[in-house]
Amino acid sequence: MTETRASAVAGQLRRLLGNSHAPHSGVRVAAAVEGPDGALHFGVNVENSAYPEGVCAEASAISAAVTAGETSIGRVYLASSLPGFIWPCGGCRQKILEFAEDGCEIVSLTADGASERQTIEALLPLGFRLAGRRPQSAAE
Repeated sequence: MTETRASAVAGQLRRLLGNSHAPHSGVRVAAAVEGPDGALHFGVNVENSAYPEGVCAEASAISAAVTAGETSIGRVYLASSLPGFIWPCGGCRQKILEFAEDGCEIVSLTADGASERQTIEALLPLGFRLAGRRPQSAAE
């Protein structure tokens, strides 16, 4: 991944933060998942009064990717309205793992342009996967 790509994605995510629906926590989050061909799929968090029925930005972006026909994720980008770096919650780590290519990188981006990276395996050690199971396309 180039820093230019991360910077471009960071700008897109910052613009999407305004679309987040976060009336309860006030924390806006935007995410992008990157498919194997480099296509980006975006999502934002959508909170709900019937907590915890809201949707995290990562889950929203994964849903957009799956809807577009993606079956694997090579990279996930995150940005939020909070200062500093953010990382996926436990549930989103599992959602990412189920679609992640080996070594899938999670890139946390701050408003000042800084970034940190971790693999999904580092964020979810010993994560659960059905043995040998990878997501399949509808054509398979």
